Amino acid sequence: MKNLARQLQDRRQQQLYRSRLVVDTPQGVNARIDGRDYLSFCSNDYLGLANHPDIVAAFHRGLDEFGSGSGSAHLITGHSRAHHALEEELAAFLQRPRALLFSTGYMANLGVMSALLGRGDRVFSDHTNHASLLDGARLSGARLLRYRHSDVDDLESRLVNAQAGELLVATDGVFSMDGDIAPLEKLARIAARHDAWLMVDDAHGLGVTGPGGRGSVAQAGLDSTQVPVLMGTLGKAVGTFGAFVAGSDELIETLIQEARTYIYTTAPPPALATATRVALQLVQEEDWRREQLQLLVKRFRRGAQQLGLALCDSETPIQPLITGAAAEALRLSRALREQGILITAIRPPTVAEGKSRLRITFSAAHTEQQVDRLLEALEPIMVAGLATGGG
Repeated sequence: MKNLARQLQDRRQQQLYRSRLVVDTPQGVNARIDGRDYLSFCSNDYLGLANHPDIVAAFHRGLDEFGSGSGSAHLITGHSRAHHALEEELAAFLQRPRALLFSTGYMANLGVMSALLGRGDRVFSDHTNHASLLDGARLSGARLLRYRHSDVDDLESRLVNAQAGELLVATDGVFSMDGDIAPLEKLARIAARHDAWLMVDDAHGLGVTGPGGRGSVAQAGLDSTQVPVLMGTLGKAVGTFGAFVAGSDELIETLIQEARTYIYTTAPPPALATATRVALQLVQEEDWRREQLQLLVKRFRRGAQQLGLALCDSETPIQPLITGAAAEALRLSRALREQGILITAIRPPTVAEGKSRLRITFSAAHTEQQVDRLLEALEPIMVAGLATGGG
């Protein structure tokens, strides 16, 4: 048997041990933890919708109408009128024939790959893709081939040498740790040239990028023919919970029949779908939220440049500050907490060795003054790290 206590101690010594924070407040830019209030810059609530009163009220209405649980899987009696309406509205929003709800993005990615692929097939995955895409490829039985991050030449060289079988190119739309956007137009051309599926996980792009918040695929001007498989999540910019896959009628019917993570799991509560329908309307109608996000990101990047901080090349709400060593990321995170600012230290295996970071994220609910407060807090602790040999 494994010595679990020793493994945990090793993780602590390597500065890789993870602990949960117990938050006493609703999701928002202000969080109370252990009786202390913090200004948070580490949530994926990009549009500030997670505690929106209209969405909360819709959740209550859904509870009154449908109760607290779905009772069974979608294919038994768990698929409510609210689920069905949300799927139709998601499809219309994304300008695709159909959409299918999943419990989580992880389940959606595993379900798609298990339904479309098997032994003898191949998945070509960007090297910094989300873990769910990697696990989906492995569990499908297909061979996983990882190409260099956003390197279309490397991808094409691997596709040229691919043997017979189904081919699927998988990429994040917006990469969750670096905040950059995949070269989707080029990927679509290459996938079409080699008769490969192109699957885009737009968990961090939906609601934030593209016309009307339709995501990175819409921003690139691509349709369902060029990107046959589009996955998005509802627990980030949309502010509720769950995920979906959007695509052709044939794709959705295939997933209903063959995606094990759809067939063999209880459907999400119908009240959640009721709330998400209202959230989706707000995403579409309130462009000011995306405008506010861009204003905040530009303000932060200007200030960071003036301070000499090296940020990743990102125009999205994800603004990583690379520290290199895990211990330095922890030092910065703790120093910020002492000043009442909450930013999580991201360390291996979430990112590669030597790529630990503060993953700074912004919400439309932040103010310019709060961004300035973050910059003011970062300056002295970065200077202190350089003085002691950190970074």
